[in-house]
Amino acid sequence: MNIKPLADRVVVKPSEAEEKTEGGIIVPDSAKEKPQKGEVAAAGPGKKSDTGETVPMEVSEGDMVLYGKYSGTEITVDGVEYLIMRESDILAIV
Repeated sequence: MNIKPLADRVVVKPSEAEEKTEGGIIVPDSAKEKPQKGEVAAAGPGKKSDTGETVPMEVSEGDMVLYGKYSGTEITVDGVEYLIMRESDILAIV
């Protein structure tokens, strides 16, 4: 992947949407919800503080994260869909 996020931005590869419910019901494509979990594909160096120092990122490449439902901007690189979002849009590391 040739994307290098800047500042406190993170590139996330969303997980696949669930095909079946826990009860075994198959979910059609039109009813699938957007996933809110994904793997960090790349992370920027961190945000600059008021004093000019770089504040390091809390997430790193390979972390599985949970993010808000409508977070990020969707992009496609080499046929693979990714989300670019700020680190503050990430809710938790799983």
